[in-house]
Amino acid sequence: MPATSSHEPTPASDEASADGQSKTSPIRRRRVWGWTIGVVVVLAAAALIWGPSVYRAAFVAPAAESPMDELQNDSSGVQASPVAAGQWSVASGSYAGYRLDEVLRGENVTVTARTQQVTGTAEITATQLTAAQLSVDVGSIASDADARDRYFRTQAVDVSQHPTATFTLTQPADIADAGGARQESVRLHGDLEINGVRQAVTVDATVASDGTGVRVAGQIPIVFADYGVQAPNLGFVAVEDHGFVEFSTVLSHVS
Repeated sequence: MPATSSHEPTPASDEASADGQSKTSPIRRRRVWGWTIGVVVVLAAAALIWGPSVYRAAFVAPAAESPMDELQNDSSGVQASPVAAGQWSVASGSYAGYRLDEVLRGENVTVTARTQQVTGTAEITATQLTAAQLSVDVGSIASDADARDRYFRTQAVDVSQHPTATFTLTQPADIADAGGARQESVRLHGDLEINGVRQAVTVDATVASDGTGVRVAGQIPIVFADYGVQAPNLGFVAVEDHGFVEFSTVLSHVS
């Protein structure tokens, strides 16, 4: 007589379907879904709380030093020297660009963008800056983010139609005390043209000379809408409606 096994088949933890595939029990499915939803909620909360700070620390470069602070630090201890009268031209080492604030879910981020594609001329007497003209290649201005730069060149400013920005001095400025350690704070009055729009502006600038060259650094406060520039607002990141045009020019004596 054939032997009979004394072991009964072990029940499966999940029911088997007609086609042989196992089916997860309703209780187990609820546990899996509950765990998944909990993880999603925790990650979402972390993104809201830490996301802006992580973005700022990992993806946004620290803002560059202001041109005036940079000039002050570079000129500290340099021997004072009078500024030579005559014609001057913008030389290597000059730059210009912008500074603005972005707000990312309540986190403030300062952005700077610059270019060294700057040209210009100036006329100086023994005591005054009597004329000056500065031209900047707007399309070459770059920040730390390609996406921001593409927006700036194609939507914020139409560089295909207005490839340069200019500043033209309209009133003489006294610079009698400029020179090395005796940097002089001056107020420049002129016309700023951006995006084909020209506005009269006042510039707080610093002038210094080391005997071989003259440096002029300044910031021009602007409201973007005044120049037909639309600051983006993408929901999670918004750009303030105002900022600064910055410049630091190295002038070389021509004649």
